[in-house]
Amino acid sequence: MRALTWQGKRNVEVIDVPDPVIKEPTDAIIQITSTAICGSDLHLYEVLGPYLKKGDVLGHEPMGIVQEVGADVTHIKPGDRVVVPFNISCGSCWMCSRQLYAQCETTQNTATGKGASLFGYTSLYGSVPGGQAEYLRVPQAHFGPVKVPDGFSDERFLYLSDVVPTAWQGVAYADTPKGGTLAILGLGPIGLMAARIALHQGVDRVIGVDLVPERLERARAAGCEVVDVNDVGDVTAALIDLTDGRGPDAVLEAVGMEAHGSPVGKLAHTAVGLLPDALARPMTDKMAIDRMAALHTAVKAVRRGGTVSISGVYGGEIDPMPMMEMFDRGIQIRMGQCHVHRWMDEILPVVTADGDPLGLDGFASHRVPLEQAPEAYKLFQHKDDGCFKVVLTP
Repeated sequence: MRALTWQGKRNVEVIDVPDPVIKEPTDAIIQITSTAICGSDLHLYEVLGPYLKKGDVLGHEPMGIVQEVGADVTHIKPGDRVVVPFNISCGSCWMCSRQLYAQCETTQNTATGKGASLFGYTSLYGSVPGGQAEYLRVPQAHFGPVKVPDGFSDERFLYLSDVVPTAWQGVAYADTPKGGTLAILGLGPIGLMAARIALHQGVDRVIGVDLVPERLERARAAGCEVVDVNDVGDVTAALIDLTDGRGPDAVLEAVGMEAHGSPVGKLAHTAVGLLPDALARPMTDKMAIDRMAALHTAVKAVRRGGTVSISGVYGGEIDPMPMMEMFDRGIQIRMGQCHVHRWMDEILPVVTADGDPLGLDGFASHRVPLEQAPEAYKLFQHKDDGCFKVVLTP
């Protein structure tokens, strides 16, 4: 089959790889009909390269048609249309029984000190081949894949693999009080979807912050107030000024480890990227720092007693944080990989509702064949041609 593979820093290539096969009775084989490039895939393209090897298949936002199932898989069958959550969880262990699916103890990566395995996401998370390919082997398929109805476009359900539940969890964790204000830092796919979800759920006021004109316009069209980073000298001060000098009740940080405005972190990423992988891996795992500008803005802008919800991906071990200020101001922080299945029962009725209330059918800016994935990665990283979200079709 054809698959998008990692070949080196900023170097991905579509090549022939072996077709996946059933290995365990809880496996399924899915023929991919649509798969997307995620913002966190760009971390693999750049920062997390030391944990990849040439030929690793990328991608963790797939959906398609079931081709084959193992003996223990009974809730789906060949011919069913399914979307596949990005984290791989068993559904029945101690963690899963508490709906902490991103911490599944069956697929937890104890050797690397990480949570549940993820599709297409480095040796830290199991080196499981990803879904930017023609076919995908799905472990724990007795629980993971979600059957979806016909009669809708792929994109109505594709984003249930990651974007919609991650944004949904971010909004839930922010817990904006009735009559309150939610600020969202970063209006990429997660940030914009979080804004749409928050407004759909009745959050009174949503303020989106970004520096890309097309993203600001998308948020404005969704009903958000916007702050253009290019137009303000201090984002924290701007958010406080917009909220009666107090700060937003909640801030959702949807940027992550590669935030703009973090020169020291960028220099550290660049320096580690020049090391051989054998040296870069322990440096990244034990001594890494992130580009922290967005997170620092979140904790300084939120009002006293407010909540910071972190959906942006971080990987640092020695990141400096303003602990005295955070403690003095009584800030609450919630974060983590999305527990996709936890939110599915709430999300599906919204996704299938008349009128497409979250705007999923028109969410992607670019739709290209899988064979053009390398060019799409470059386009997405540089945000050229208004590139906001890329859907690949094998």
